[in-house]
Amino acid sequence: MSKSLLIPSARDRVDSHADLDQDELYYEEISLLQNAPDSANKNAYPWTFSPVPGFFKQTDPDTDDLLFNYAEEDLGRLHSWDEIITQIDELNRHSPYNECYKVLFLARHGEGWHNIASHKYPAEEWMKKWRFLGTDGELTWGPDAGLTELGIRQAKENNMVWKEQMSKGAPIPSKFYVSPLRRSCHTLNYTWEDINIPKPIVNEKLRETIGIHLCHKRSTKSEITKTFPSFQFEPRFSETDQLDEYYSINREKLHQQFLRINTFLQGLFEQDWQNNKHQIDKENLKDSTFVSITSHAGTIRSFITVINHRKFTIPTGGMIPIVVKGSRNF
Repeated sequence: MSKSLLIPSARDRVDSHADLDQDELYYEEISLLQNAPDSANKNAYPWTFSPVPGFFKQTDPDTDDLLFNYAEEDLGRLHSWDEIITQIDELNRHSPYNECYKVLFLARHGEGWHNIASHKYPAEEWMKKWRFLGTDGELTWGPDAGLTELGIRQAKENNMVWKEQMSKGAPIPSKFYVSPLRRSCHTLNYTWEDINIPKPIVNEKLRETIGIHLCHKRSTKSEITKTFPSFQFEPRFSETDQLDEYYSINREKLHQQFLRINTFLQGLFEQDWQNNKHQIDKENLKDSTFVSITSHAGTIRSFITVINHRKFTIPTGGMIPIVVKGSRNF
């Protein structure tokens, strides 16, 4: 393979490690919700999540996240795929009634035109002016920024990575979820090109931090359908971007995005648990164990926080696999 395009940068590290005060705000809020006497709030967040070590190098605190490149290290796996599949299956078969395990492949979209534009101007100038606009006459980055040529090549590198791993026994995920923003949808298509996958589900909760930045405003449902006809949508997906309207004055805070991703994970685990809770041997759980999610830097940061995984730098166009244990409270 030629030199990898999936190299983390210092800026990627800031995206992954900064704003720890937002983590604390999130932990306080989710604790209040899960321990609230109000049964409606409490029942909305029955699942707690934790990472399971021993499967991928990224979960090991000794792995240097600025030097590590999953594309050149078998996605970071510590065992053969046959062993990983067998071990996860065993965990699901023999775990208590209120526990289940999933492997999430969290993919970040490739370079978008908004990435180029935000580097073109000093940070102060970007925040005061350009983030509200979609073009400077030379570059166009909003609304709903698309991929650059480099972004496309990054996604195509992931395609080669996946094909190599599949030749070594990697499972094709049984579920594919994607942010509604074009850069994520295109990244998913290029990443899984020429590979037969289930229909991806466009999910509003997986988008980047919402509001103010025009590049984060999504296209209409009709436009997404026209560009990505093989995609399906979560129930009640609106035609227009109502969330952008809601956060048009006060941008979504990072701890609010963490809670949004927690809600997504609650639904993911609850749906499968409800479908399989009468299967005493949990035979059918393996059909929903491996899940692909294509989104954004802030969204992956949110998953990592909600799962209580170690902070890990994800390069533009990069990916991280995480084995997640879900525990349901009654």
